Amino acid sequence: MPKLVYDFTEGNRDLKDLLGGKGANLAEMTNIGLPVPPGFTITTDACRYYLKNGTTPEGLGEEVGAHLEDLERAMGRKLGDPADPLLVSVRSGAKFSMPGMMETVLNIGLSDESVHGLAKQAGNERFAWDSYRRLIQMFGKTVLGIDGEHFEHAIEQAKQAKGVANDVDLDARDLQNLTQTFKDIVKAQADREFPQDPREQMDLAINAVFNSWNADRAILYRRQERIPADLGTAVNVVAMVFGNLGADSGTGVAFTRDPASGAQGVYGDYLQNAQGEDVVAGIRNTVPLQDLERIDKASYDQLMDIMATLENHYKDLCDIEFTIERGKLWMLQTRVGKRTAAAAFRIAIQLVDQGLIDMDEALQRVTGDELARLMFPRFDTGGETTKITTGVSASPGAAVGKAVFDSAKAVELAGKGEQVILVRRETNPDDLHGMIASRGILTSRGGKTSHAAVVARGMGKTCVCGADELNVDTKAGRFTGPGGVTVSAGDVISIDGTSGAVYLGEVPVVPSSVVRYFEGELAPDSDELVSAVHKILTHADERRRLGVYANADTGPDCARARRFGAGGVGLVRTEHMFLGERRQLVERLILAEDDAERQAALDALEPLQRGDFAEILDAMDGLPVTIRLIDPPLHEFLPDLTDLSVKVALAGDNATEKDRKLLDAVRRLHEQNPMLGLRGVRLGLVIPGLFDMQVRAIAHAAAQLKRAGKNPRPEVMIPLTATVQEMEITREETAKVLREVEEETGTHVHTLIGTMIEVPRAAMTAGEIAKYAEFFSFGTNDLTQMGWGFSRDDVEGAFFSRYIDLGIFGVSPFETIDRDGVGRMVDIAVREGRAARPELELGVCGEHGGDPDSVHFFHEVGLDYVSCSPFRVPVARLEAGRAAAVTAGSDTR
Repeated sequence: MPKLVYDFTEGNRDLKDLLGGKGANLAEMTNIGLPVPPGFTITTDACRYYLKNGTTPEGLGEEVGAHLEDLERAMGRKLGDPADPLLVSVRSGAKFSMPGMMETVLNIGLSDESVHGLAKQAGNERFAWDSYRRLIQMFGKTVLGIDGEHFEHAIEQAKQAKGVANDVDLDARDLQNLTQTFKDIVKAQADREFPQDPREQMDLAINAVFNSWNADRAILYRRQERIPADLGTAVNVVAMVFGNLGADSGTGVAFTRDPASGAQGVYGDYLQNAQGEDVVAGIRNTVPLQDLERIDKASYDQLMDIMATLENHYKDLCDIEFTIERGKLWMLQTRVGKRTAAAAFRIAIQLVDQGLIDMDEALQRVTGDELARLMFPRFDTGGETTKITTGVSASPGAAVGKAVFDSAKAVELAGKGEQVILVRRETNPDDLHGMIASRGILTSRGGKTSHAAVVARGMGKTCVCGADELNVDTKAGRFTGPGGVTVSAGDVISIDGTSGAVYLGEVPVVPSSVVRYFEGELAPDSDELVSAVHKILTHADERRRLGVYANADTGPDCARARRFGAGGVGLVRTEHMFLGERRQLVERLILAEDDAERQAALDALEPLQRGDFAEILDAMDGLPVTIRLIDPPLHEFLPDLTDLSVKVALAGDNATEKDRKLLDAVRRLHEQNPMLGLRGVRLGLVIPGLFDMQVRAIAHAAAQLKRAGKNPRPEVMIPLTATVQEMEITREETAKVLREVEEETGTHVHTLIGTMIEVPRAAMTAGEIAKYAEFFSFGTNDLTQMGWGFSRDDVEGAFFSRYIDLGIFGVSPFETIDRDGVGRMVDIAVREGRAARPELELGVCGEHGGDPDSVHFFHEVGLDYVSCSPFRVPVARLEAGRAAAVTAGSDTR
């Protein structure tokens, strides 16, 4: 077995895979000379072995014992010594930050004997009993699996008996009695005594941290954040330092910049006479970090120096946890801090301006998902609104929904399609499923560093914390605010995560400044955020190899796509042009009883199609426009079979001839599985003149524009090709029509002819098909359906959530490309297609074209462009730039 335990002096920040983020960063801070309590880290290798085998690896106990002896020598105390006890914390720490999702146990080493030694050592009996009751409470919940409500109820009873409102008002005798109550709870609920042996406490706590990797909330968080399930967690054993020794002690969390806005300054929370869990849990309201300058200026000044050191060292926003023990500052943790989307863009450019990173690195500090969040609308408060209160702006955004006071209810209502706001006094890790389901989170306690704030920012959820004017009664399902305003479960509220405002009812929204910039309404330097987005996207455009096109079916859609930076149109869905009033013409085509009637219907459609294509080609003048010939089965343009059958049956002898003919046609065209039936290229081969009409309309529209001095660049795409024979026949017919129009108009318009690769057989025979196709556009929606054997309309609601719960896939393959299966088909088609035709143009026009992770895959396999909805074009531009500018070790988040 490799080395399983590392002292903080042996590690560094590059060992996150082995030591987890917390352990690697504690080692890094130790090595650069910052005040870190001594300790050691048990590796993720040990965790993975434990989770696989149900027991710790051979030799781990001895290694832990050796490092514990070193720690005892360094501190001059022994773990749990009755007279002068060393106490330690046991903390989780995975490679990727999972705030609050795994376990921590503080004050290990206290017992019925050593609590008296701690009281004497500290000269503070209350502190000693407070520390002991905290140990039993954490140990009971974390290690022994006791419901925390038992301990919380006992605390409430103790405060009621004393007639006080806060924990800090309980004296030493109260806490000694509470400790005995906690021990009785352990005996009753766990059927064992609280362990008095300090090494047994530590070993059981280490195993509990290992087990917490597979706790329900940890699994749910990993799925939400797409963190691999096989990483495991490291365990950090650290000498305890105490923030609950009195007014000259305390604990806090700090950020080197505002994680909500990115602004530089002093940001964080501080709590006197408290331990770290009190701040993060949001149980007591903190004071702003700036107040520490008044409370303890020496510690404040030292902390400011350390924060500057860490930000310059990590070259990023740092999230810091610290404790002050009787005027001595200790650093307990640092990590690259989670931040909002707006902060991510602002900070990236700030660091470039400071010379700490270059623009390639700035590209890696932001993501397409973050850019998409910046494009969400914000509240329009110019009209009449009813503000209830203002809390802490913890995570920005505009969220509207029904107030719910229970996480399970949030999940239930969200599952029915309702928008909800989760309202709690404070959240805890067990609320994660409710937070995911909600549009936003509102708490009456806690600040920017509370559990709710940290998790919400990580998920991009709107969050307002610390709205302390609200009296939240979760059991009654309501809260009351200033002036007697009462909001009950089911009432609609609006929360503004940017300002912290909480409103009664629904507040209207307006477009974001970023969208207004893309629309050309705001200049690139109109504000700091827009400027940052402009600079980063400009660099992404300079770096990217992939073209970014749009899926657009109308002139206005094309115009918007062009404003948003599209370099062409990768998919025009011509079937959308046959809806509305034009359905009647399609009905005439379907009901035609001879060639003359069929041709008359096609002749009526052609000028309408010509106008459609002229509008699109004009809007995208000078840029490529890929027009897919009609793809869906014709029955989609006819009335529903059941509805029409009922209509004809009820009419009886009075049914019209048209309705009878329509019913016959619907029955004739009815298919058990129409998505695998008469559609795409098969329609063009079976219905004479259908594809010819569309190609003729494209060619005439292009010729008309070219004669007017424009530069149309149409491309004709044959849908659903599965065989080279289909491609060969259709290509020849398409080329023939193009030549006829050229001769007729005397105008040559260069027009590529290609196909959509959306059938697995086409991907597997791409080399043959490429001999007759000048371009491939991968239709990954259908390729995924046929590759997986899924009917998308049915499976996503039927069992995808269960598949994700079981880990069969981490995310829907319709959202992110399945690299191993569907992706392999794309890769084969790319290689074999290019081998047959080196100049083959390759793109993708399925929904994956705008998915950030999928864009990276398409870059890797060598596509020429991705195509997505106009709104996703900036996201794809950014991710295409990131894919091209990846640098080793640059993605620290």
